[in-house]
Amino acid sequence: MSMATATSSASVAMRSWMMVIGIAFALGSIVRLAEARAFFVFGDSLVDSGNNNYLATTARADAPPYGIDFPTHRPTGRFSNGFNIPDIISQRIGQSEAPLPYLSPELNGQRLLIGANFASAGIGILNDTGIQFVNIIRMFRQLDYFAEYQRRVSAVIGAQQARQLVNRALVLITVGGNDFVNNYYLVPYSARSRQFTLPNYVKYIISEYRKLLMRLYELGARRVLVTGTGPLGCVPAELALRSSNGGCSAELQRATSLYNPQLEQMLQGINRKIGQTVFIAANTQQTHMDFISSPQAYGFTTAKVACCGQGPNNGIGLCTALSNLCPNRQLYAFWDPFHPSEKANRLIVEQIFSGSTNYMTPMNLSTVMALDSLTS
Repeated sequence: MSMATATSSASVAMRSWMMVIGIAFALGSIVRLAEARAFFVFGDSLVDSGNNNYLATTARADAPPYGIDFPTHRPTGRFSNGFNIPDIISQRIGQSEAPLPYLSPELNGQRLLIGANFASAGIGILNDTGIQFVNIIRMFRQLDYFAEYQRRVSAVIGAQQARQLVNRALVLITVGGNDFVNNYYLVPYSARSRQFTLPNYVKYIISEYRKLLMRLYELGARRVLVTGTGPLGCVPAELALRSSNGGCSAELQRATSLYNPQLEQMLQGINRKIGQTVFIAANTQQTHMDFISSPQAYGFTTAKVACCGQGPNNGIGLCTALSNLCPNRQLYAFWDPFHPSEKANRLIVEQIFSGSTNYMTPMNLSTVMALDSLTS
């Protein structure tokens, strides 16, 4: 074989090899896009990514210093110094961007295929929760919007593909805390506290929550991550208002200890009725208690004082440009009087993905996604 022929053969082989590599990369990209399932978010301020920016309500986070550690360093409507829990889950499941707020005018066309965030700060399971915030997207309306979303996405990809997108999607719902702090315990002798004893109130909101979750299932949700309430009595706002000895509010902690186990039992009951694991319980109370009990073990200097606020524990009022603001958010478990810092949100999401059955029932999200990859 001549030198020229050998060189030509080597060149053809190299081009073929490069073509194979290119196809492999392209296929890999397609697989990653396929694996990045749609993501839908429902709930309250812990997961609101900016819907309330479009509403006439006081329950908004659209002014500094909110967003100080977000990539743009600007407020986005998230009740966080940076990313919130949906953002971090979205990153972990391989999405190109987090789902946009449903009310965002930018949510259209191909961006609909990523999913949508329907959450609204101030809402609860009950329609009378958060009435002081007036114009918020209550849970029944969030579910109405989910039905509307499906009609919109059907117009883009067709009804059958839209159903598949929803059936394969991951859904996160975080609601319930406001039914205590912004309803039952909002004022002394509140209407609900005169109507129900605490144990009966918990049973009532669990029964109402079950109706919402069954509607979510009827609308096509098949993988739903349901977070319990955090330790409501231990947030800086409640430490400032209710703590007599520097410890957590016993009454709100009692509410949490009644509510979370009944929520988990209710989810297990729905799964048994359906005959498959649709609803997955996340014990976010335990995750919070880990870093509240031992903040130094997680790199925090405090879990009792908010980074942004005023008064005792920086727990009074809103986080505003006039508030005390800590210089290093990494050292604080709480960003404002009610909401975790981005660092704390990352710890919560880590347990959602890899936590044992002490944190996730019946399994963590990594296990769920591994199982789903076998059947998709």
